[in-house]
Amino acid sequence: MLQLKDLSFRRGPNLLLEGATLTIYPGQRAGLVGANGCGKSSLFALLLDELHADGGEFSIPLGWEIAHVAQHTPDTDRQAIEFVLDGDRELRRIQAELAEADAAGDGLRHGEWLGRLESIGGYDAESRAARLLHGLGFAPGDERRAVNSYSGGWRMRLALARTLMCRSDLLLLDEPTNHLDLDAVIWLEGWLKSYPGTLVLISHDRDFLDAVATHILSLEHQRLTLYTGNYSGFERQRAERLAQQQSAFVRQQREIAHMHSFVERFRAKATKARQAQSRLKALERMELIAPAHIDSPFRFGFEPAEQLPRPLLRLDEAAAGYGERSIISGVGLSLNPGDRIGLLGRNGAGKSTFIKVLSGTLVLQSGRCERAQDLRVGYFAQHQLDQLHADDTPLGHLRRLDPGASEQVLRNYLGGFGFAGDRALDPVAPLSGGEKARLVLAMIIRQRPNLLLLDEPTNHLDLEMRQALSEALQEFDGALVLVSHDRHLLRVTSDTLLLVDGGAVCPFDGDLDDYPAWLAGREAARAGGEDTGGREGGERKQQRRQAAEARKALQPLKSREKALEKRLAELGVRRATLEQALAAPELYAPEGKERLLALLADQRRVAAELEETETAWLEVSEAIEQFQGETS
Repeated sequence: MLQLKDLSFRRGPNLLLEGATLTIYPGQRAGLVGANGCGKSSLFALLLDELHADGGEFSIPLGWEIAHVAQHTPDTDRQAIEFVLDGDRELRRIQAELAEADAAGDGLRHGEWLGRLESIGGYDAESRAARLLHGLGFAPGDERRAVNSYSGGWRMRLALARTLMCRSDLLLLDEPTNHLDLDAVIWLEGWLKSYPGTLVLISHDRDFLDAVATHILSLEHQRLTLYTGNYSGFERQRAERLAQQQSAFVRQQREIAHMHSFVERFRAKATKARQAQSRLKALERMELIAPAHIDSPFRFGFEPAEQLPRPLLRLDEAAAGYGERSIISGVGLSLNPGDRIGLLGRNGAGKSTFIKVLSGTLVLQSGRCERAQDLRVGYFAQHQLDQLHADDTPLGHLRRLDPGASEQVLRNYLGGFGFAGDRALDPVAPLSGGEKARLVLAMIIRQRPNLLLLDEPTNHLDLEMRQALSEALQEFDGALVLVSHDRHLLRVTSDTLLLVDGGAVCPFDGDLDDYPAWLAGREAARAGGEDTGGREGGERKQQRRQAAEARKALQPLKSREKALEKRLAELGVRRATLEQALAAPELYAPEGKERLLALLADQRRVAAELEETETAWLEVSEAIEQFQGETS
C-alpha cells in the first residue's frame, strides 16, 4: 500500500502540502485533482524520489515496480515497437541474460532463463506492445517506423505505450489524455479500468475520471484529502461542504439559476430525442456540481455577435485534402447561428481537415464553399499557441486586437481568464501550455465571432477553466463546431454529432454514449475481415444528397424553433423578474396598490404569451421530429 504520514513539502518558498496522512490500497485507482500549480506534479516527483519531503514520510512496499511517463522521448532511430518493449524492464533483463548465456555457451543457464521468459509471457510481449500501439491510434505498420520520425504529440503516445508496457505495481499518470483523440481516450479508459495494480492519475477530464477512478485525491489549500468514489461523487461531497459557507451561498444560487434557465429551454425536447435527453442529463449534472466550482478564478462570456447572417457558411459537394490526396469529399453542410456541432471520428479521418476548410485556411480541391459577407470566424487550434509573440505580454496581445479599449477594460477582461493583476504584464514565453491556451481563447472571444471553430480546446486546461468554458459556450449565439476528447464538453455544448469517417461527413446515428459501442463494432468488423468500404462507397453519395435535401426542407422549421426558444427564454426571465418584484412587502401597503395592480396585469399578460409560445414551440418540435422520422 502507498502510505503518507504527516507529509509536508515545499518548492522554493511555496508550501505545497502540509500534514498529509492517508493510505491508498493495492488495486485502488485514485484521481489526483487540484488547480494548476498547486503541487500535483511535485507530489509525483516526491513519490518517484526526485524531490524530498520537508516533513513527515511516505512509504511504498519494497519490490513494487513503479511506472510513469517520461517527460521527454529520446530522439532515436529505434523502431517504435522496440522503444515500447523497453518499458517491460524485466523482459529486457531476461533477454540480456539469454544473450549472455548464448555467448558463453551455457545451455543450462540458457534453459533457466527461457523458463523465466515463458513465466512472464515474454513470447507474447511483441503482440502486447502492438496492441498497445493500435489502441493508442497507431496504424498497422507504424510500429516499425523510427521513433524520431514521429511528431511531438505522437512521441508522447509512444511514451505512454512504453509506460503501459511495464508490468507495474504502481502506475503514475500525469495528464495522459492530453495528446489523445477521443477514440484513444476511450481505449485507454477501458485499459485502465482493467489495470490490476495501484493507479494515481492526474487528469482534468471529468468523464475520464468518472469512468476510471475509484477514489479522488483533492489537493487544495495545501491539504490533501482522499474521497471515496469517482469525480462526480467528489464534486457532490465538496459542493455540500462549500454550500455551508455563507460567503459562497449567493454566488452558488446565481450559478444554479443560470443553469435552471438553460435546462428549461430543452426540457420538453429532451423527451423527444436521445441526443437532447443526453444533453439534459449533462445539464442537470452541471446544476448539481455548480457549487463545487463557485470559487473558480475564471469568469468570462461571449458578447453578442455584431451580425448573425443566415446561413453563415454553406458547403456543397466539397472535397479537401493535401496535394493529390483527398481526405474528405462530397461534403454538404449549412451552418446557421445557433447550430452546435460536435465532430466524431478516428484520428486521421479528417476532423481537423474539415475544421480547416470551415476556417478558410485550407482551399477546397472541388465543390463550393459560400461564406456570408459578415462572417467572422474564431478558430482555435493547438498550433496557434506557438504563434503567440513570446516577448509580448497578455495585455499587449489584447491591445493589438482592440486598440480603442482602455488598459483597465482590457486588464479586467484578462482577469476573467486568470491573468489578474501583474499576471497580465508577464511575458508570454515562460507561460505554461494551459496559460497560453487561455490567452488564445481570450483573444478569440474578444473578437466577437459568429462562427466558432474549436479543435481540441481543452488540452492543458484545468477542470475549473473547462467548466467556465462550457458555461460560456452555452450562451454563445453564433454557430459552434467542436472537436474534443473531453466528452463532458461535447455533451453540454453540442446538439448535433457529425461522424467523419471514410472520407464522408455524415450525421452520427446516436448520442455520445453510443459512440464507444460504434467503435467496438467497427473494430469487430475489421477483426472479422468484413469489408464494408465498397458498399458504403456505393451508397455514400446518395445518402449525402438525401441528407442535404432534408436539411434544406427542415431549415424553415429549425429557424422558427430557434426564434421561439429565444422568446421563451426572454419570457422566462421576464416572469422571474415579475415574481421577484411582487415579493416586495411595500406593494401590499395602501400606497402600493396602483403599482401592485400594474404588476399583476403584466404578470397575466406574460403568462398568457408564455403559454401561447410554449404551445407553438411544441407544435414546431413535433413537426421537426415527424419530418425526421419520415426521412430517417
